[in-house]
Amino acid sequence: MSSLSLPFYQKHHRHYDRDYRNTQLSSTMQEYRQEEKRSTATHSHRVRSKFSDEMLETSSGSPQMKRAKQDYYSKGKENEAVDYIVPVFRGCHEHFSGITSSKDERTKQSKSSHFAGESHSALSNTIEEHHIEKSAMHKSRKVAIRESAERISLNKEIYDTQDFHKRLREDSLLRLPEFIIKPRSHTVWEKQNVKLHCTVSGWPVPRVTWYKNNVSINVHTDPGKYIIDSKYGVHSLEINNCDFDDTAQYRASAMNAKGELSTFASVVVKRFKAEHGDLSFHPGRIAPPSYDYFPGDPHMKFEVHFVDKFNVSFGKEGDTLSLGCTVIVHPNLKRFQPEIQWWRNGIQLQPSKWVEMHWSGETATLTFTHLNKEDEGLYTIRVLTKSGYEVHSAYVFVRDADAEVAGAPGAPLDVYCLDANKDYVIVTWKQPAVDGGSSILGYFVDRCEVGTNHWVQCNDTPVKFARFPVTGLIEGRSYIFRVRAVNNVGISRPSRVSEPVAALDPADKARLKGIPLAPWTGQIIVTEEEPAVKCCCPTYMPTEGVVPGQPTELAVTEATRNYVVLSWKPPGQRGHEGIMYYVEKCVAGTEDWQRVNPEIPVKSPRFALFDLAEGKSYRFRVRSANSAGISEPSEPTEFTEVTDKLDVPKAPSHVVPSRNTDTSMVVTWEESKDAKELVGYYIEASISGSGKWEPCNNKPVKGKRFICHGLQTGQLYKFRVRAVNAAGLSQFSHESEALEVKAALGGGVPHGVFPEQNAAPPPPYGITVLESVRDSMVLGWKQPKFQGGADITGYFVDYREIIDGIPGKWKEANIKAITERAYRIHDLKENMVYQFQVRAINMAGVGLPSLPSEKFTCEEWTIAVPGPPHDVVYTEVRKNSLVLLWKAPIYSGRSEVTGYYADIREADADDEKWRSVNEKEISKRYIKVQGLKEGVKYVFRVRAVNRAGVGKPSDLTEPVTAETPPGTKEIAVNVDDDGVISLTFECADMAEGSKFIWSKNYEDLIDSSRVTMETKGGKTKIIFNDPGKDDLGIYSCVVTETDGVSSSYAIDEAELLRLLELSHEHKFPVVPLKSELAVELLEKGQVRFWLEAERLSPNGQCKFVFNDKEIKNDEKYKIKVDHKTGLVEMIMDKLEDINEGTYTVQLQDGKASNQSSLVLIGDVFKNLQKEAEFQRGEWLRKQGPHFVEYLKWEVNNDCSVLLKCKVANIKKETSIIWYKDDREIMFDEKHDFKDGVCTLLVQQFSKKDAGVYEIVLKDDRGRDSSTLRLLEKAFGDVISEVCRAAAQTATDLKVQSTEHGIRIYSFVTYYLDDLKIIWYHKDTKLASTDRVKSGVTGEQLWLQINEPTEKDKGQYTLELFDGKAGHKKSVELSGTVFDEAFAEFQRLKQAAIAEKNRARVIGGLPDVVTIQEGKSLNLTCNVWGEPVPTVSWLKNDRELLGDAHLILKFDSGKFASFTITDVRTTDSGKYSILVKNKYGTETGDFTVSVFIPEDEEVQVEQEKAAKKK
Repeated sequence: MSSLSLPFYQKHHRHYDRDYRNTQLSSTMQEYRQEEKRSTATHSHRVRSKFSDEMLETSSGSPQMKRAKQDYYSKGKENEAVDYIVPVFRGCHEHFSGITSSKDERTKQSKSSHFAGESHSALSNTIEEHHIEKSAMHKSRKVAIRESAERISLNKEIYDTQDFHKRLREDSLLRLPEFIIKPRSHTVWEKQNVKLHCTVSGWPVPRVTWYKNNVSINVHTDPGKYIIDSKYGVHSLEINNCDFDDTAQYRASAMNAKGELSTFASVVVKRFKAEHGDLSFHPGRIAPPSYDYFPGDPHMKFEVHFVDKFNVSFGKEGDTLSLGCTVIVHPNLKRFQPEIQWWRNGIQLQPSKWVEMHWSGETATLTFTHLNKEDEGLYTIRVLTKSGYEVHSAYVFVRDADAEVAGAPGAPLDVYCLDANKDYVIVTWKQPAVDGGSSILGYFVDRCEVGTNHWVQCNDTPVKFARFPVTGLIEGRSYIFRVRAVNNVGISRPSRVSEPVAALDPADKARLKGIPLAPWTGQIIVTEEEPAVKCCCPTYMPTEGVVPGQPTELAVTEATRNYVVLSWKPPGQRGHEGIMYYVEKCVAGTEDWQRVNPEIPVKSPRFALFDLAEGKSYRFRVRSANSAGISEPSEPTEFTEVTDKLDVPKAPSHVVPSRNTDTSMVVTWEESKDAKELVGYYIEASISGSGKWEPCNNKPVKGKRFICHGLQTGQLYKFRVRAVNAAGLSQFSHESEALEVKAALGGGVPHGVFPEQNAAPPPPYGITVLESVRDSMVLGWKQPKFQGGADITGYFVDYREIIDGIPGKWKEANIKAITERAYRIHDLKENMVYQFQVRAINMAGVGLPSLPSEKFTCEEWTIAVPGPPHDVVYTEVRKNSLVLLWKAPIYSGRSEVTGYYADIREADADDEKWRSVNEKEISKRYIKVQGLKEGVKYVFRVRAVNRAGVGKPSDLTEPVTAETPPGTKEIAVNVDDDGVISLTFECADMAEGSKFIWSKNYEDLIDSSRVTMETKGGKTKIIFNDPGKDDLGIYSCVVTETDGVSSSYAIDEAELLRLLELSHEHKFPVVPLKSELAVELLEKGQVRFWLEAERLSPNGQCKFVFNDKEIKNDEKYKIKVDHKTGLVEMIMDKLEDINEGTYTVQLQDGKASNQSSLVLIGDVFKNLQKEAEFQRGEWLRKQGPHFVEYLKWEVNNDCSVLLKCKVANIKKETSIIWYKDDREIMFDEKHDFKDGVCTLLVQQFSKKDAGVYEIVLKDDRGRDSSTLRLLEKAFGDVISEVCRAAAQTATDLKVQSTEHGIRIYSFVTYYLDDLKIIWYHKDTKLASTDRVKSGVTGEQLWLQINEPTEKDKGQYTLELFDGKAGHKKSVELSGTVFDEAFAEFQRLKQAAIAEKNRARVIGGLPDVVTIQEGKSLNLTCNVWGEPVPTVSWLKNDRELLGDAHLILKFDSGKFASFTITDVRTTDSGKYSILVKNKYGTETGDFTVSVFIPEDEEVQVEQEKAAKKK
């Protein structure tokens, strides 16, 4: 039986190639199709394949292998079927949005996993087919094909039936997720990409989610950083452009309806640093092709001059500072540019987020984007050429930023992390120079997880030791740290944050190794300790259940009075599961071991113990633990006392200042005695007599000498010094003597002149003895200042004896010319005095001999120090620098030469003005002298150093003027379009016979295979064949037969890396982008995808790809490319569900290419689609009357509430309707759309006005509405604003007197209950009492003080609280105001008393009394008065006296009665009662009318008439 196995990704891919099918099967099917066309029969083309016993066994749910769904087109021969066996971890080519898939997908998966119940049917079918095929051999081929097709159709029907029944049992197929292949941990370099893979089985198909440090990864938060893919059953997470923050633990979590399972992998990102002398370069770049080079000429000289040099600079923390200077290299060769290096305190700087470097080809700059005290130091720019290098240095001082709290200390500096582990790290720092005038009490350490801005304080109390172990870290996460100093006044600003550090066990890091496969290929071999592979042996036993062994090598690594740090090695026997530790302690003198961490075990083999008793001694031991149990304890440590092991250093001594410049002084001191772990020194200066000390440096300096800059010229200064270590700062040294600031003196000697040109070389000069032994001497000399008509080819040496001062005859020391300028003369006599002379030779002949040398005695040199170096020459002379070269001394002394010092002075200065170019000895035999003054002549010398000390100086060089020769050119570096790196140098002043001599590090090029040298005319270049670390160095080029034309270029690690990256860019160019692919919405809801390239030629091409399919320009997709601006855009009218996916723009412009992608999936797509629909709706809404500003409210000054909105696109027919709580608000007048504003005014707004307000605009073009809900909080805001407006209308407080006391009051325009009223007396809140009351009457707010006293004097304040703020009105009730108010109160009070007690008639008397004559009249009234008033009665204003006819009574002082016993007509009249007491009088009037009956009245009239007659 033939079989064909396919990879799972081809079997299920939609573009599966049919060429994988069996060729015989293809032939058979082609014949069958032709036969079918002739017979017009239609049959199915699938056949069921046979099943092996092994596959039947695994089909019951084994996770190892499952049979794929059978393909009925896969029959290879008539007698055989082809089995396609695929792994179980095949996946679907689509994204799942839920835990379970659709029913059809589950059915499709279940077909390949449940054939165990059909084994009997499958076997019987196989036997039957065998017999049928046997008989078919005797039939014709046509009949056999037809019958075979019929069998296929029948088997297909049987298969479908069985599949239907299997679907009914699909619930039995559910199983938990299981990782078939787990992701592996990786260690990679920065800027590389890393990809984690895993495959998962389970039913329903599990959904896989990726986490970083237990935080779900969202690919949309940082587009392009993460790529999560799930194709063909393989789930992957790709991390692009790794940086140090990507060091973390990553988790893949698989979940379905049965449960969840996770697996972990760690990613460690390494940086490029030189370790153990191995220069590690960026391995993620592709190197250019390699070339060879020819050996150079060591005589090639380049002169480097510095113009506009940077000087000593001063800055403050947080400032931006730039250092720069112009560099001129002579000769200036365009293709040979110098290498620019920046150094701080002898350490080369690299570009970072704190430091930026720029070299324009002429100007070099170093920029600090955010100064910190860590940036303080001596900065040196080093310009490297082929002839050496030149340097210029200046100090940068950084002072503390202004403290947030006056008197707070300065910020600590140099925060660094040590000994990082899974759950802790040791943080170290340096103490600040400024303590704010108060001693620093300690420091707080803060930590922050990388990727967040949440800082957490690590220690509750300040620590004085400048080192602290931070615990409680989460394994796999990265952290940064900072430190703050604290004194009695406050806390300092935080220090600069440390570099990120990952909480990982060093043991785990050791098991994760990243090894470059080949230099510059970027390939990484990742190895990891894997668990033992399960074998098929029945005796295989897993190791997870093994109890771990004892920890070993337990030791106390650090002990202070605040904590003790322990470290140990993990046990060898620990299984493959995680291991943890328990730490135990024991106090000296007892055997009682106590567990320090009983609840939380330690994950890493490091632990810091706090809360130990200071002064006591402890022993410690550790136990290992896992799920199988706890190990035996380790060997205990020795007793450790809890105290500081490191003492604060002693104060330095012997501080001596000396003059330097007009603004600086050199301070020296003697080091602190017996100081341990010394960090450095702080120097302070004070103007004599001021008493104010200022720091000269804010970063500790090492050594015993420091130049203090920034001093005031002419002032007297004193200095003091103190030492620093981790334990703290020492006491200050004694103050130095005061010294005036002024420049030191200087001088020089004139420069020599070249002799006239001769055919033969002029004589050499400067003969000196380099070594002397008993019978020989080594001479050295200087070459002639001019070589004559041709190059000097050698020298002849003559010598003569001097006996008793008389010179003898000259003898030849050498017969054959020597090429070196040093020669040993043998066979001399010991203790004999000799003189020497030297002659030079060239093609024109032997020149004149030199003048006789000084007299030298041939004797054995026994000095311990080395002899003088010789052949000291200079090259690359520039206006502010030159390169000095020399050869090693012949006599090395009693030990080998370890280094050299180069000395400099001005040519016309005294010997006392010699100063060293280099503060520390150098091992190289060249040095770049920087900081020269343009136009000044200098001389140089060199001294050798060995263990015994510094030897004799060499002879002086010829005076040289610091100036850049006209036409000087520098070596230029070039990277061509093919990525080839080369150095180029040009010389326009070449003479006949001039040559270009290349050298490396000012020595002959030995390995010619590294470079290829090309010279044409006045231009030369060397091409690097295979750039690598072996090519690091200073490349110099000297042009012979010129006046010192030379230049050099330095290639260090950073420059090489830059060149390699540039080479890669030129080899594989990209279309530069101004912006990546982005999406935005247009006004009508259209979606615009756009990308902008920096440049795009007219031939540039662009493609839009959506989900691997190219998008063409049509009605739906409108694509436009603007080659002038580089703008590429595509506009879609509407965003539909089918448009969810990945959009990619591919650019091709000649050789360059680029692409950018945008993922619109899930919530991102839904939100964009929702926003597009909203924009489209907004556009449609604005076609009719619509709101420009929706309904809002405002409160007027009169406390009324105005509801207003702004409308647009209205016309006369547009109507407006207002609603409140769905009920229309009726208006008498039609609304006027003046200025497009609609308003509704609500007077005296209160709780009854709460509700939902709506305004509707409509006409024939459309309708728009705006709603304002004035409920709950919104209503409360309006009420609060109304209260505020009402409170602001309150009038000033006024004082009013009443008969009860004094009233203070104010008026408001509108009062409502929500306006809270509070009265204060002298800032004391008043409570309501019987004597002091407050209230509101209408719009009047008042405070009544009854019966005021002296205590009631003072200021009274009325506070009106609107719910958010208080509004106060005050009045002063004292002095004249109180006196007047109190007097008026007394007056009103007395008036009230008089009014109350005065005599009065309360009532009882009628106004008119009509009575019949002869009747009795009785009237009674009530009378009041205190004292009891007197009562009198009046008739017609005359007083009445009582008699029998008129009875007057006054009873009980209250009741007055008036009685007429027999009323007569004469009793008619006006009567009055008069009551009177001392407080007043009151009268009550009434009228009495007496009438007579009618008959009696007639009789009376007659009688009256008779009388008249």
